[in-house]
Amino acid sequence: MAYETFEKVEGIIQTINRGDDCCSMTLSVISDSNIVNVVVSGDTTVIDNVRLRPGMRIAAFYDTNLPTPAVYPPQYRAELITSLRRGQQVLLDYFDDELASADGSLKLNIGPMTNVMTLNGQQYTCSPENTELLVYYTASTFSIPAQTTPQKVIVMCQY
Repeated sequence: MAYETFEKVEGIIQTINRGDDCCSMTLSVISDSNIVNVVVSGDTTVIDNVRLRPGMRIAAFYDTNLPTPAVYPPQYRAELITSLRRGQQVLLDYFDDELASADGSLKLNIGPMTNVMTLNGQQYTCSPENTELLVYYTASTFSIPAQTTPQKVIVMCQY
């Protein structure tokens, strides 16, 4: 899957409603004091298979190449959702051979406590350079790019 076209909606789930069928649902998410509807289908990847519930802070990634209905509030079809802890940030981007993100916003310093895994939760035993990564972190430097030692890195293996 080409993750370079993904955008993020981050916020707190306010309500969850059943979708058009029994395998989908719509999350109303408060994001930067705006409401955004996120459609979750049976094909949506939910990291760690957590059960989504109101009050949960999430980041939902949607593909900007897919058509979106011209409605208010905006509605996006989620391809990937992850829950976030208090103060935790997440970035989905391509990281080069120096572990710098393609958008130039973040450089990773993988530490001994960094959990590096694949999307299905298995340990990733290779070096995570030159791949798409979903990076979880809390603290970062004020340098450009910001540097961080992430808590968890999920390698988005290409098949």
